Amino acid sequence: MPPPITDLVQIDRLGTKKLAENERFRKHMKRHNFSDLKFRRVAEEIEGQIDCRACGNCCKVAETDITKRDATRISKAMGMSEHEFVSTYTTASAFDDEMILRRTEKGCIFLNGNDCTIYEDRPDTCRNFPHLVRGNGSIESRMWQMIDRATYCPIVYNSLEAYKDIMGFQRNPVNR
Repeated sequence: MPPPITDLVQIDRLGTKKLAENERFRKHMKRHNFSDLKFRRVAEEIEGQIDCRACGNCCKVAETDITKRDATRISKAMGMSEHEFVSTYTTASAFDDEMILRRTEKGCIFLNGNDCTIYEDRPDTCRNFPHLVRGNGSIESRMWQMIDRATYCPIVYNSLEAYKDIMGFQRNPVNR
């Protein structure tokens, strides 16, 4: 496996350029059998080569869903009531009206540079990100999320490219 691409400008450019190809790949996966375990191992290897905390791009661009369980855990760790935490640090998502963490012009409200100020108590969605090794359901069932994430997450971008190789997927010649 070649060394992963980690330059965020390049990830954005290549991930955007490959949006249609990645959508074709998602559909390809639904029509073919594959080893979820093999894909998890590839993702684990790539995760081991990339320091998420040095990147922090997901915290800068993605919304963070908050569950009731997350709100309870984080508010307790912050020494405040759950109601106070929710009213101060969350808002409704513009997409589906679900509770998400508030954002600033730099990203997640808890982001300081590339560091999460509540890292030990961070929401479950953050703990499992990018949802290739950890997450609910099979990798195939989470693939719809990966197409967009491949434009900002080096782990997702590199994993998708490795998955295409594993499955012998025919890429668009201009996207190589």
